[in-house]
Amino acid sequence: MKEIRKIGIITGGGDCSGLNAVINGITKAAVTKYAVEVVGFTKGFTGLINHNFRDLDLKAVSGILHEGGTILKSSNKDNLFNYPVRQKDGSIEYKDISDEAVKNLKYLGVDGLIVIGGDGTLTSARDFSRKGVSVIGVPKTIDNDLPKTDVTFGFNTSLETICDALDKIHTTAYSHDRVMVVEVMGRLSGWLALEGGLAGSADVIIIPEIPYDINKIVDKVAQRDAFGRNFTIIIVSEGATPIGGKVTVREHVEDSPDTVRLGGVGDIITRQLQKLIPHHEVRYTNLAYLQRGGVTSQFDRSLGLMFGVHAVDLLMQGKTGQMVQLKGRKISEIPLEAVVGSGDIGETSVGGKKLVKVNGQLVKTARAIGISFGD
Repeated sequence: MKEIRKIGIITGGGDCSGLNAVINGITKAAVTKYAVEVVGFTKGFTGLINHNFRDLDLKAVSGILHEGGTILKSSNKDNLFNYPVRQKDGSIEYKDISDEAVKNLKYLGVDGLIVIGGDGTLTSARDFSRKGVSVIGVPKTIDNDLPKTDVTFGFNTSLETICDALDKIHTTAYSHDRVMVVEVMGRLSGWLALEGGLAGSADVIIIPEIPYDINKIVDKVAQRDAFGRNFTIIIVSEGATPIGGKVTVREHVEDSPDTVRLGGVGDIITRQLQKLIPHHEVRYTNLAYLQRGGVTSQFDRSLGLMFGVHAVDLLMQGKTGQMVQLKGRKISEIPLEAVVGSGDIGETSVGGKKLVKVNGQLVKTARAIGISFGD
């Protein structure tokens, strides 16, 4: 068993509430329980390759539990196994510089690495594990679409933001008899729209897993009008598609590992509805990055702490190449190979993503209380 005397932390991918809770849990458990050192690499794997890091002790993580984002900052453009290296002629060539990162870990005396991130970041964690680095992964995404864990931290805080927004929009919709379209994140999965819309009293929920028919949405508005409810609230995932159609691409970011940026499907639905129901005013709101920020919810603070402490325990027990997970009410672990590997992940999925089950309990509950999915 490799002796762990110093632990490194990396936060990669998009920020979300709960990251600081994980950092807090890792640092406090490492220092208090095991008396080992902790360092945090800044801006994801870029900090590892550039020797940019900060020492983490009890004072450094004091007071950060409730804060959104990450005190280590983050990046989603630094895959060290396919890293953009500028050549003398100004061109960019992608190279595998992971061996250099491994050397940096040894030079700094980092014996174990805890990597906090989504599918791309955890794929790098798996690849470093294959190189012999002692690695533990911690799942992070507000979309809640990572397989092998019931929920990821950050999701709950985002739902609170969405519910709060729908509560506020509800009053305006009622006051002016308007149809309000609210777009939320969710590229391939509709967890945010589904659970946020269910708790936020949406009348129509549009998710990627259930392609929509704009005329079915019109029918729902007419049904509410006939019932005397002359306003309608529609929540839509950014990755939603019409039947037989494609996702709405907002832009392409060429220097990112994931070049496609979605967004704007809510605006398209709004414009279509305004033509089909001219007797109503139809308004569009995109919550965008509001969903990533804010004070971390109680659930995400607790989950982040438990994930962080368990990650440290695994390293100290000599267990590596694992991802911590929540199954039921228990924190456990599963090999990274089973999460981001090429084999069967045992979940309803597209591209390794955990998707909403179209006949699952949440969808059935929504349908039972009269919510339309535009189908």
